[in-house]
Amino acid sequence: MKILANDGISKLGAEALQKAGFEVDLTQVAQEQLEHYINQNQIVGLLVRSATTVRKPLIDACPSLKLIGRGGVGMDNIDVDYAKSKGLHVINTPAASSASVAELVFAHLYGGVRFLYDANRNMPLEGESNFKGLKKSYAKGIELRGKTLGIVGFGRIGQEVAKIAIGVGMKVIASDKFTENATIKVPFFDGQTVSVNIKTQSLESLLQEADFVTLHVPAQNQYVIDTKEFEMMKKGAGIINAARGGVINETALVEALDSEQLSFAALDTFETEPTPHIKLLMHPKISLTPHIGAATLEAQDRIGTELAEQIAQLLK
Repeated sequence: MKILANDGISKLGAEALQKAGFEVDLTQVAQEQLEHYINQNQIVGLLVRSATTVRKPLIDACPSLKLIGRGGVGMDNIDVDYAKSKGLHVINTPAASSASVAELVFAHLYGGVRFLYDANRNMPLEGESNFKGLKKSYAKGIELRGKTLGIVGFGRIGQEVAKIAIGVGMKVIASDKFTENATIKVPFFDGQTVSVNIKTQSLESLLQEADFVTLHVPAQNQYVIDTKEFEMMKKGAGIINAARGGVINETALVEALDSEQLSFAALDTFETEPTPHIKLLMHPKISLTPHIGAATLEAQDRIGTELAEQIAQLLK
């Protein structure tokens, strides 16, 4: 049986599939050619990340397909319910990349409070001619320790973010429509652990209380954070979106930055991905990454092996 990993799979994942008796095809097929390729090669399993979409027409046109797998959490690029109604297995790996996304959030947070996103742009341009001026510009950084982090969406990734925040010495508050409280177990290198119970609260109270806000919600039909929400936040707060494009109103975000309601923002996902608006890319107060939250070697190995295990159970 042939598995097409159209957006790639880690070496460990491919080896696990091969060991289970599957033939792994690593060809990257263009979206418009996918139907022909699947039918021509009798593909039974299609593995995607965020680049490939699997909609109703493709599902209807490919009778050999028995399984669709998403390497990651969100499945908004797949018509999940329709695929299941046609008898296909639809799987994903919701836990495999949580730690990687959480670490990226803190990379952005530390970069934000110490102006690294801007210093890394300006040092190559002015570091030799204006060293003292740049030093003065970036001399008003703050520490994360003792500050309040508001986590909007308290599922697997949000709770991984909380673990790091607790370790850093931050106060953690959270908002989630489906979770009333969670016990966060923070592991240490020597096997010891610390457990902290966090009770969720309303989004409004979180925005008013938090020094920094990080979003970990699925794709939405409307903005989670818009002009009204920005106005609720503390003046000078920071915000990070490593969830999905479209959960923040990016126009309102720029306005909040320009008015100094916010001190900085960090974006790993964008409304118009893969062509983010130039006003975001050029803004001096926005730290930017190109949707790489899950893109660590460790996460890709976990994703690959977890997909392989699920496929072996379902198709063998």
